[in-house]
Amino acid sequence: MRLFRFFRVGHQWVGIVLSVWLLLLSVTGFLLLIKKKVDWIQPPTRCDTAGEVADLISLQDVAAVVLAQEHPDFQTFADIERIDFRPAQRVFKVISRRHDAEIQVGAVSGEALSIATRRSDLLERLHDGSFFGGFVHAWFSPLVAASVAFLTVSGWWLWLAPHRRRRG
Repeated sequence: MRLFRFFRVGHQWVGIVLSVWLLLLSVTGFLLLIKKKVDWIQPPTRCDTAGEVADLISLQDVAAVVLAQEHPDFQTFADIERIDFRPAQRVFKVISRRHDAEIQVGAVSGEALSIATRRSDLLERLHDGSFFGGFVHAWFSPLVAASVAFLTVSGWWLWLAPHRRRRG
Protein backbone atom coordinates (compact mmCIF):
# COMPACT_ATOMS: atom_id res chain seq x y z
CA MET A 1 0.00 0.00 0.00
CA ARG A 2 2.90 2.38 0.69
CA LEU A 3 4.27 1.90 -2.81
CA PHE A 4 0.84 2.60 -4.29
CA ARG A 5 0.54 5.84 -2.27
CA PHE A 6 4.10 6.88 -3.25
CA PHE A 7 3.30 6.37 -6.92
CA ARG A 8 -0.09 8.12 -6.64
CA VAL A 9 1.30 11.22 -4.93
CA GLY A 10 4.46 11.24 -7.05
CA HIS A 11 2.50 10.79 -10.26
CA GLN A 12 0.16 13.61 -9.32
CA TRP A 13 2.84 16.17 -8.45
CA VAL A 14 5.27 15.28 -11.21
CA GLY A 15 2.38 15.52 -13.67
CA ILE A 16 1.32 18.92 -12.36
CA VAL A 17 4.85 20.33 -12.39
CA LEU A 18 5.66 19.00 -15.86
CA SER A 19 2.33 19.74 -17.52
CA VAL A 20 3.33 23.23 -18.70
CA TRP A 21 6.69 22.02 -20.01
CA LEU A 22 5.10 19.03 -21.75
CA LEU A 23 2.53 21.32 -23.35
CA LEU A 24 5.37 23.52 -24.65
CA LEU A 25 7.15 20.42 -26.03
CA SER A 26 3.96 19.20 -27.69
CA VAL A 27 3.13 22.51 -29.37
CA THR A 28 6.68 23.25 -30.54
CA GLY A 29 7.17 19.64 -31.66
CA PHE A 30 3.99 19.80 -33.74
CA LEU A 31 5.01 23.11 -35.31
CA LEU A 32 8.47 21.73 -36.11
CA LEU A 33 6.90 18.71 -37.80
CA ILE A 34 4.91 20.94 -40.16
CA LYS A 35 7.56 23.67 -40.64
CA LYS A 36 8.23 22.83 -44.30
CA LYS A 37 4.52 23.10 -45.10
CA VAL A 38 3.91 26.48 -43.42
CA ASP A 39 5.82 29.43 -44.88
CA TRP A 40 5.26 31.51 -41.72
CA ILE A 41 7.36 29.02 -39.73
CA GLN A 42 10.16 28.48 -42.25
CA PRO A 43 10.50 30.42 -45.49
CA PRO A 44 10.35 28.20 -48.57
CA THR A 45 13.64 27.52 -50.30
CA ARG A 46 13.84 29.53 -53.50
CA CYS A 47 15.46 28.23 -56.69
CA ASP A 48 18.11 30.02 -58.69
CA THR A 49 18.87 29.78 -62.38
CA ALA A 50 20.52 26.65 -63.73
CA GLY A 51 24.28 26.42 -63.76
CA GLU A 52 27.28 24.21 -63.26
CA VAL A 53 29.63 24.02 -60.30
CA ALA A 54 32.03 26.36 -62.10
CA ASP A 55 29.26 28.98 -62.28
CA LEU A 56 28.74 29.15 -58.50
CA ILE A 57 29.66 32.36 -56.73
CA SER A 58 32.19 32.31 -53.88
CA LEU A 59 31.34 32.55 -50.19
CA GLN A 60 32.99 35.96 -50.21
CA ASP A 61 30.50 37.05 -52.87
CA VAL A 62 27.61 35.55 -50.85
CA ALA A 63 28.64 37.59 -47.80
CA ALA A 64 28.95 40.73 -49.94
CA VAL A 65 25.42 40.24 -51.34
CA VAL A 66 24.01 39.76 -47.83
CA LEU A 67 25.76 42.82 -46.39
CA ALA A 68 24.65 44.91 -49.40
CA GLN A 69 21.01 44.31 -48.38
CA GLU A 70 21.54 46.64 -45.38
CA HIS A 71 19.37 44.38 -43.24
CA PRO A 72 19.61 45.34 -39.54
CA ASP A 73 20.55 41.77 -38.57
CA PHE A 74 23.38 41.61 -41.12
CA GLN A 75 25.60 44.62 -40.50
CA THR A 76 28.97 42.84 -40.43
CA PHE A 77 30.38 39.44 -41.34
CA ALA A 78 30.27 38.57 -37.61
CA ASP A 79 26.45 38.78 -37.75
CA ILE A 80 26.34 35.65 -39.93
CA GLU A 81 25.75 32.51 -37.89
CA ARG A 82 25.93 30.04 -40.77
CA ILE A 83 25.62 29.64 -44.51
CA ASP A 84 23.77 26.55 -45.73
CA PHE A 85 24.05 25.48 -49.36
CA ARG A 86 21.21 23.72 -51.18
CA PRO A 87 22.73 22.31 -54.39
CA ALA A 88 19.43 21.12 -55.91
CA GLN A 89 17.98 24.64 -55.73
CA ARG A 90 21.36 26.36 -56.27
CA VAL A 91 20.82 28.64 -53.29
CA PHE A 92 22.75 29.74 -50.21
CA LYS A 93 20.70 30.24 -47.04
CA VAL A 94 22.46 32.80 -44.86
CA ILE A 95 21.25 32.78 -41.25
CA SER A 96 21.84 35.67 -38.81
CA ARG A 97 23.04 35.35 -35.23
CA ARG A 98 20.12 37.48 -33.97
CA HIS A 99 16.39 37.56 -34.55
CA ASP A 100 16.41 34.46 -36.80
CA ALA A 101 16.72 36.41 -40.04
CA GLU A 102 17.48 34.57 -43.28
CA ILE A 103 18.60 35.84 -46.66
CA GLN A 104 18.63 33.38 -49.55
CA VAL A 105 21.21 34.15 -52.21
CA GLY A 106 21.21 32.59 -55.65
CA ALA A 107 24.35 30.50 -56.03
CA VAL A 108 24.58 31.23 -59.75
CA SER A 109 22.94 34.65 -60.18
CA GLY A 110 24.31 36.16 -56.97
CA GLU A 111 20.97 37.85 -56.30
CA ALA A 112 19.11 38.04 -52.99
CA LEU A 113 16.16 35.73 -53.68
CA SER A 114 14.41 36.01 -50.31
CA ILE A 115 14.66 37.99 -47.09
CA ALA A 116 12.56 36.50 -44.29
CA THR A 117 12.37 35.36 -40.67
CA ARG A 118 13.03 31.73 -39.73
CA ARG A 119 10.66 31.10 -36.83
CA SER A 120 11.63 27.43 -36.97
CA ASP A 121 14.95 28.25 -35.28
CA LEU A 122 13.14 29.91 -32.37
CA LEU A 123 10.82 26.91 -32.12
CA GLU A 124 13.84 24.57 -32.01
CA ARG A 125 15.43 26.58 -29.19
CA LEU A 126 12.14 26.51 -27.25
CA HIS A 127 11.73 22.79 -27.91
CA ASP A 128 15.21 21.76 -26.71
CA GLY A 129 15.29 24.27 -23.82
CA SER A 130 18.31 26.23 -25.05
CA PHE A 131 16.09 29.35 -25.34
CA PHE A 132 15.99 29.44 -21.52
CA GLY A 133 19.76 29.00 -21.11
CA GLY A 134 22.43 26.35 -20.99
CA PHE A 135 21.31 25.00 -17.61
CA VAL A 136 17.81 24.22 -18.82
CA HIS A 137 19.14 22.57 -21.99
CA ALA A 138 21.83 20.56 -20.21
CA TRP A 139 20.09 19.62 -16.95
CA PHE A 140 16.37 20.35 -16.93
CA SER A 141 15.55 18.69 -20.26
CA PRO A 142 17.14 15.35 -19.25
CA LEU A 143 15.31 15.61 -15.92
CA VAL A 144 12.06 16.06 -17.85
CA ALA A 145 12.82 12.91 -19.85
CA ALA A 146 13.44 10.94 -16.64
CA SER A 147 10.24 12.39 -15.16
CA VAL A 148 8.22 11.24 -18.17
CA ALA A 149 9.65 7.75 -17.64
CA PHE A 150 8.55 7.97 -13.99
CA LEU A 151 5.06 9.10 -15.06
CA THR A 152 4.84 6.11 -17.40
CA VAL A 153 5.94 3.54 -14.81
CA SER A 154 3.84 5.04 -12.02
CA GLY A 155 0.83 5.26 -14.36
CA TRP A 156 1.16 1.58 -15.18
CA TRP A 157 1.47 0.76 -11.48
CA LEU A 158 -1.56 2.86 -10.57
CA TRP A 159 -3.57 1.12 -13.25
CA LEU A 160 -2.34 -2.42 -12.50
CA ALA A 161 -2.35 -2.40 -8.68
CA PRO A 162 -6.15 -2.26 -8.24
CA HIS A 163 -6.58 -5.05 -10.82
CA ARG A 164 -4.07 -7.22 -8.97
CA ARG A 165 -5.83 -6.57 -5.64
CA ARG A 166 -9.23 -7.56 -7.09
CA ARG A 167 -7.89 -10.82 -8.47
CA GLY A 168 -6.68 -11.70 -5.06
